[in-house]
Amino acid sequence: MDRFDAMQAFARVVEAGSFTKAAETLHMSKTSVTQLVQQLEARLRVKLLNRTTRKVNVTADGAAYYERVVRLLGDMDDAETSLSDASASPRGRLRVDVPSPLARLILVPALPAFHARYPDIQFDMGVSDRMVDLIGENVDCVVRGGELADQSLMARRVGDLQLGVYAAPSYLERAGSPSHPRELENSHHRVVGFHWPRTGKVLPYALHREGGESIQVQGRYVLAVDDGNAYLAAGLAGLGVLWLPDYMSDAHVARGELVPLFEGWRLDPMPIYVAFPPNRHVSAKLRVFIDWVAALMAQHAPVQRPATHG
Repeated sequence: MDRFDAMQAFARVVEAGSFTKAAETLHMSKTSVTQLVQQLEARLRVKLLNRTTRKVNVTADGAAYYERVVRLLGDMDDAETSLSDASASPRGRLRVDVPSPLARLILVPALPAFHARYPDIQFDMGVSDRMVDLIGENVDCVVRGGELADQSLMARRVGDLQLGVYAAPSYLERAGSPSHPRELENSHHRVVGFHWPRTGKVLPYALHREGGESIQVQGRYVLAVDDGNAYLAAGLAGLGVLWLPDYMSDAHVARGELVPLFEGWRLDPMPIYVAFPPNRHVSAKLRVFIDWVAALMAQHAPVQRPATHG
């Protein structure tokens, strides 16, 4: 029995809650993972996991051992990356998931510079706006907009997206230009709906203006989508009014493809987080990726610090 492989297999079973899922993420057979865990239990003379036909639960001894194993595996990773020039050049595979517009407009175009600096890091990048099971899918981190629903995750706030309201000229020619956000609730106006992955619902947007007036607008839609690129495409096609971050709207406004609406009104900034599983060792390759995303967002959508007085 390779003790390292056995500890790694045990940790993945605990994190995934399943021998099958652990085997998939380790690219091993379920039989091999099961045998490694059984051999580890035999060596330790302790039952680490309770197995039923539906679920795997960690025992009290297994939970205590898992905490030690995670730290040990992390220390081993640090030891390897500290040898020779490895600490200056992190290496290995990173599994990340990012929103599709952020990938298309910011992250992917900047990757050549990242790769030139860290040529030994390989990305498996999921591009989606869906909810990701970081532990079950063995994803190292996700980049997401909005407040995080899963408070158990570790997270770093890397940016704040400034939002505006826009419509295509073709839409405004057909439906007219609304002068007040409440007009979007009128029967002849339409918005493009966005299904938020946390709820599966099209949620209202809150707008504010000087003088303290605040309203929430939802509007009616003929199309609702769950992908940011499709959302933008629908707005450009004239299917309704859009709420967009600056990085998605600026170029289209400059080309006359979108028109800003409701001057004097503002929306609260949307925070951007890099989130990763708790108890998961933050490797050198993950650290440099998080720092890189933070540096990119500082250029495009810096975190808004509260004003100080004194």
